[in-house]
Amino acid sequence: MNTLARTLAVLLGAGAIVLGAAAEEAGPQSLQQLLEFVKQGQAVDAQEAREREARFLADKAGQQAELERARALRAEQQKRSAALEKRFEANERELGKRQAQLRERLGSLGDLLGHVTAAAGEASATFEASLSGAELGNARVAKADELVSLAGSGVDLPTVEHLEGLWYELQREMVASGTVTAFAAPVIRPDGNRAETPVLRVGVFNIVSAEGKYLDYQGGEGLLTELPRQPGGDFVDAAAELAAATGGAHPFGIDPTGPSGGSYLAALIETPSFGERIRQGGLIGYIIMALGLLGAILAAWRLVVLKRMDERVAAQLASPRANPDNPLGRVLAVHENNPHMDFETLELKLSEAVIRELPRIESGLTLLKIIATVAPLLGLLGTVTGMIVTFQAITIFGAGDPKAMANGISQALVTTVQGLCVAIPIVLAHTLVGNRARRIAQILEEETTGIIAEHTEYAQGRG
Repeated sequence: MNTLARTLAVLLGAGAIVLGAAAEEAGPQSLQQLLEFVKQGQAVDAQEAREREARFLADKAGQQAELERARALRAEQQKRSAALEKRFEANERELGKRQAQLRERLGSLGDLLGHVTAAAGEASATFEASLSGAELGNARVAKADELVSLAGSGVDLPTVEHLEGLWYELQREMVASGTVTAFAAPVIRPDGNRAETPVLRVGVFNIVSAEGKYLDYQGGEGLLTELPRQPGGDFVDAAAELAAATGGAHPFGIDPTGPSGGSYLAALIETPSFGERIRQGGLIGYIIMALGLLGAILAAWRLVVLKRMDERVAAQLASPRANPDNPLGRVLAVHENNPHMDFETLELKLSEAVIRELPRIESGLTLLKIIATVAPLLGLLGTVTGMIVTFQAITIFGAGDPKAMANGISQALVTTVQGLCVAIPIVLAHTLVGNRARRIAQILEEETTGIIAEHTEYAQGRG
């Protein structure tokens, strides 16, 4: 009843709204006319309610019939499901019997099929990664996979042709591993261009282009790509010579650790060049190398100067007259210009001349010594700064990524090596220059002492 009351209230409200709108349009002129409008609206609402009730009763009958049809269909499907379950159980029992019968008839053939499956699987992996696939193609991989599928299915058995095909492909792979073969294949250059290029396969170890460039083989895609960075020039030259040869023995760099470039080739490729080593040292490394270059130039210049000075001093020793183009000649000129000077004054004059020549003779020795001392200290400074960079990388990235620490470690090690490489030859150069300078200075001292002795003897003879 409550539902019916609410429905009637809604209908009356809607009718009032409709009548209100009609009244506004018609514009009732009196209360009697307004009453007639309300009465007409009630009659229309009653008619519409009866029509909706009739439609509802008709739909209810149709829904009941549809429900009966659905129930009948469900019962039919339940019967079918029960029949299918019984059939499935029967098929499962029959399958168990057939499988037991198959195992009984196979006997030891099951173990043989297991070995065939394992061998075919290993052969498929080998064929896919082998360099010989660049020449022989990937069809043999599909054959090996087919054999694996047949041997492991438990339903179909591989034929003798399948087994002989696997044996033949294994034999062909063994032959390819010991032969050097030239053929044409598409090669992708470092710039992305792809071109048909003559290549040379050396067993299953390496494959190079006609220019001697080492290639990388991507077995899954069957593509040859030129390595963007090649090993040292000697290896590339040897590969080019082998690619151009028609016979005989030729040296060639083989990487036995991987079919398309293993750890040895990767180590050769990733080995930094001299310029890269210098750049790894950073600013401190450049300073060390600049000091080393300065020290080498200074040492070479002083050795040349002292050599010429030594030659002129040797010529002066053989000459009776003082020559002012060498230190000894300038010292001897003091005695020649003052032959009658007293002993004490002459000794002082000669000592003054020798002292005046020593800075010219020993020029550059102090700077060489400073360079030899500062270079390893700068290397130690680079080591400390490199370790700081390493610790910062560990703080940011953690210790699990070695590449994040490589920059700091390289700087630490390279600067130390640079400092030692500069200091050691500069120390040797300082020793050589110092020995030559001391030799000339010793000659000056010996000749000065001889002059003083001769002058003393001459003065005593006159007295």
